[in-house]
This record gives sequence, structure tokens and C-alpha cells, in this order.
Amino acid sequence: MDALKIETDRAPAGSLTVTSPYDGRELAKVATAGPDHVDDALSTAYDLFRDRSLWLPAPERVEILNGAAAIMGSQIEELTLLAASEGGKPYQDSRVEVIRAIDGVHLCAETLRSHAGSVIPIGTTMATTGRAAFTQKEPVGVVVAVSAFNHPLNLIVHQVGPAVASGCPVVVKPAADTPLSCLRFVDILREAGLPDAWCQAVIASDRETAEALVTDRRVGFFSFIGSARVGWMLRSKLAPGARCALEHGGAAPVILIDPYDRDAALSAVLKGGFYHAGQVCVSVQRVFAPAADAANFAEALAEQARALVVGAPEDEATQVGPLIRPGEVGRVSDWVDEAVSDGAQLLCGGKKISDTCYAPTVLLDPPQDSRVSTAEIFGPVVCVYAYDNLDAAVSQANSLPVAFQAAVFSRDIDVAMRLYKELDASAVMINDHSAFRDDVMPFAGLRESGLGVGGIPYTMEDMQIDKMMVIRSAGL
Repeated sequence: MDALKIETDRAPAGSLTVTSPYDGRELAKVATAGPDHVDDALSTAYDLFRDRSLWLPAPERVEILNGAAAIMGSQIEELTLLAASEGGKPYQDSRVEVIRAIDGVHLCAETLRSHAGSVIPIGTTMATTGRAAFTQKEPVGVVVAVSAFNHPLNLIVHQVGPAVASGCPVVVKPAADTPLSCLRFVDILREAGLPDAWCQAVIASDRETAEALVTDRRVGFFSFIGSARVGWMLRSKLAPGARCALEHGGAAPVILIDPYDRDAALSAVLKGGFYHAGQVCVSVQRVFAPAADAANFAEALAEQARALVVGAPEDEATQVGPLIRPGEVGRVSDWVDEAVSDGAQLLCGGKKISDTCYAPTVLLDPPQDSRVSTAEIFGPVVCVYAYDNLDAAVSQANSLPVAFQAAVFSRDIDVAMRLYKELDASAVMINDHSAFRDDVMPFAGLRESGLGVGGIPYTMEDMQIDKMMVIRSAGL
């Protein structure tokens, strides 16, 4: 890929070399932006928002979004290989991501067409007689979107697509590890007819530049996907009046309750735990199994995990790819070694395959205070815990400062419904893994896991205001 031309006439602040997380080969060089470029981007976006005569009519936004989806549909193979090569997610899963991203763009257009205001029920008291009120949707302002690496195309669609649909100028900063899919999506929007100023991509040259982008007073809405440490820090520095949504991570629990479909649970946990090498914010991390079956379930899971093909993400046979950076391989290795030394049973994996890949790993009964039990692993590691008392298992599942999605496997509908109520989670999957998601669904981290609600229709709601008109008329 050619080097990105900076969005303004200023010379780039520098360049960033994008490399494959699997073998380190160079994929592209992209231009980076400094403080002046950030100021230019925000000025362009803010001036556009402040001049209502320049706002894009809804029919034009619908046409642009549908056109972008059509272009993406003609480039599925190219987009798949681009996402796989820069992000490390295996080819088959990256292809699913691309198809899902196309559907997400369509969903933005569909939501725009159906997303309306409401009639306010006044005129029912003497004080409001002769009046009618209703609301319509307007864009909230300039959107600044900061994204993560693990879904390099679909996360951008989740942030940029709703902004375009809502009529908000958007400045997007992709993860430094995976900027190429973002840049390609911005190009596609422009090919579909979106004027350049409505969507600008910024690859910040340093942390201070990125922070300046987020905390500027011209930002109307801040969309963040990434670590809790960074997200909460940036939220604390937002300008007065800026709205925000934060999506962080978790340590998703899955509770198995007799009687349950063991084969279905194994298949789901295998996929939910090792998909994208565990680098998903709602990956299966903690599995609570009845004590009589926990060891057998864990060994059966380990047997299937040993058979997973680890390799190059572009290879269609690969099931588990690399971690995003070699340093993450070392961190995961340290956490697993620590858990094993403290008493966890290592049933499979537990070793580096290379500087970039870690073997799919199953641990049985790691200590409750070990890091694999208390913090997000974000690696190919699943922990299985034996429980004698279901209430104690629920209590342990709820014991962390993070809470996102959870899952329950049971044929007993009454028990499953009880756990739906008792688990600390914004979504509980019954007889499916915790990482299930469709983009029409709400997606919300609780407590330290995030703020606000994701999912395309919900993000569009956040990026708009309900502007009310009250009419007083003798004819009413």
C-alpha cells in the first residue's frame, strides 16, 4: 500500500511502518499527524458542523452508505486479506468480519431511514391547551473516534458508520497497529460520494497528539474502544459538554449447570475462548463447571484445543493466529507460568510457539487471586473452575470490577432464567458462548468495562440529539 497522504497541505509529522503481527514483514508506511494536523482536522470538521447549509441531507447519506456497502461487497477478498495481514485474525474469521462490516454499513442506512423523533403528549392539561410538541433528530456535533486493533474494519464501521449516518463530521484515529483497514474504509466512503471533510483519518504521531485530538473543546462526542486505563483517563480530560461512550474489556464467565448439552458447550467454549487468539473483549475466559464433571470437561476442551491449527493468518487452514505484538506473547506466558506455579493444572498449551504465537491453553482450577482469574487475559487461554455450590460460582463470576457479557449452559430453563437475573452482565447468552454478538444488539460494558451502549442503532442514538418544537395555535 502506498504511504497515506496527510489530510492537509502540511508536511507529515513523520511516518509509521505497519507490519504483520505474524512474521514482522512490512505491509505499508503511513504518514503521521502532529498537533497542527489535529488542529486542521478539528477546524475543518467543526466549521462544517457549524454551517448548517453544508449539512448532508438524509437521502444523500443513505445513498453514500449503500454505495459504500456495494463497493465493499465487490472487494471482500481484498478487504479480508488486508484485515488478516495487519490484525492477525485468521482468514476465515477476517472474511466473516468483512461480511459483517458490510451488513453494518447497510444497518447504518436502514437505521437512518427508520430513526425518527417522537410526539410529546402535551395538550392534556389546562396549561398546555392549544399546543403540540414533537422532536426530530439532529447531529450532536463533531465525533472523534479512537479505535482498537482487534477488529480493524468492523470496529471502524461501528464508529464511523453511525457518525456518517447521523450527519456528524467525524475524525477517526485507528489503532497504530492496524490503520490500513480504517484508511481503506475512509477511501471507500469517499468513493461512494462522501465529501472528504466529513470523514478524516488521523494517525497520531505520539500520545500527546492523540490526547489533544480527544480533549479539544470542539469535540461533541468521543467514541473510544480500547483499554480501561486509557479510556477512563481520556474521559476525565474531555472538554465540558462533550459526550462519550467507552468500550473496554472484561473476563467473561461461562457457567455450566447440570443438565447441559456437553458437546454444544465444548464447541461454543472452544470458539468463544480461542477466536482471534482470545483477543476479544467478551472472549470466554472463566468457565465454571460442576465439580463432578469439571476435570473431564477441561480435558475434553484441552483435547480439542490441541488440535487447533496455529499459523499465518492469511492461510485459510489457520484457526488461531498471532497475538498483536511479541510483548503480548511474553505477558500471556508470564501469567500462565505464574498460575501454574501457584497450583493451576496445565492441561494443554502453556508455551510460546514462536515470538508471535502462543499455544491455545487450558488451565484447570487456577487460584482465584491469580492474574488469569482476576484480569483480562486477552490471549488464547481458558480457565476452568470446579464448583460444588452454584451460588458460590455465581458469586465468583461476579467478583471482579469488570462486567460485560456472560453465558450459561443448562437444559433447566428455570435455573438459566435465575442466573440471567443474578449474573453481573449487560447480556447473558443462554446455551451460547459469551462472545456472541450481532450489530443490531446493544453492547455495553458495565462498571470498569465501559460506559454507554454500543451497537449501531444505539451508537446513532448517542450521536444525535432530540430537538423539540412546541407549536402554539388557536387551531389546536
